[in-house]
Amino acid sequence: MAPAAPKPRPGVLDIEAYVPGESHVPGGLKPVKLSSNETPLGPSPKAVEAFTQAGSALERYPDGQASALRHAIARRFGLNPDRIVCGAGSDELINLIAHAYLGPGDEGLFTEHGFLLYRIVILAAGATPVVAPETGLKADVDAILARVTPRTRVVFLANPNNPTGTYLGIDEVRRLRASLPSDVLLVLDAAYAEYVRRNDYEAGLELVATTENTVMTRTFSKIFGLAGLRIGWAYCPAAVADALNRIRGPFNLSAPSIAAGAAAMDDWAHIEAAVHHNEQWLPWLTSEIEKLGLRVTPSVANFILIHFPDGPGRDAAACDAFLKQKGIILRRVAGYGLPGALRLTIGTEDENRKVRDALAEFVGSHA
Repeated sequence: MAPAAPKPRPGVLDIEAYVPGESHVPGGLKPVKLSSNETPLGPSPKAVEAFTQAGSALERYPDGQASALRHAIARRFGLNPDRIVCGAGSDELINLIAHAYLGPGDEGLFTEHGFLLYRIVILAAGATPVVAPETGLKADVDAILARVTPRTRVVFLANPNNPTGTYLGIDEVRRLRASLPSDVLLVLDAAYAEYVRRNDYEAGLELVATTENTVMTRTFSKIFGLAGLRIGWAYCPAAVADALNRIRGPFNLSAPSIAAGAAAMDDWAHIEAAVHHNEQWLPWLTSEIEKLGLRVTPSVANFILIHFPDGPGRDAAACDAFLKQKGIILRRVAGYGLPGALRLTIGTEDENRKVRDALAEFVGSHA
């Protein structure tokens, strides 16, 4: 008889692992990678310099409090650094929130096309995921509230949402917070906040500052161009920050990550350049793709969601295969309940024109 092997606790193997955007195409082509919402401008040169300098002392443990990074964030936004918790990407912080506030018998709530990680962290904590339907590919406050039960402990809201690019205005977010029970933690995942230029949008800093049950998470992986370093931060009520700091790893950010993140936060001119680039090419790509007869969900982030007709050879899967043969990688979003769509990251001018031309060729071949 074979010896018994260790087994994970019940439910772990029922979790469907997260699958990131693809990075490779067949035939050894250099890919035009527009699948992961990375910035085409890359990181701040100041962040690269700080990263390089930090590499001269890799034998030393990093600052376990990530003090330089927390204070750089606090300076930029006028925050209390004691209420900032940093992590290995906002992914780690979302995981920590789930493990701190969810357990067996609890429910975690998110919207129909919300970030796939929410389901994973809820299940990993032993809790039950509950999904609220969206209206027009946009979070619906009333639908969320209708699914709140006495077992609800956390509500995750990506704002703007990935992969749709839609958002809730601050009045609706405030209405959601005011209508939720006081013991339910509202997590505002604002990974794309820096890109949004709408008067009715707020990332959530004020709500965190004025309530005891709201958390806002942010990332350096998108507009800051530091995805490879895995840096995120959360602004929390003092009690939530205390809870997360008790369970996070004691050195959960590397010294190069802390240094590069702080330098990036202090180089706001680089961020404004990325915003300007996005403001130019987001509407251009949206318009050009709509001219091809394809529907695009209006986006406030650095990506667009393109919808394809049904039918063999014309659908999203066929277009994905066609683009890969040309070395262009978009993001399939069937896992988000959107099998008929592809998500396209705003790239460089050359990449944007290449993907427009390739989409035109695909559509034209089936006209």
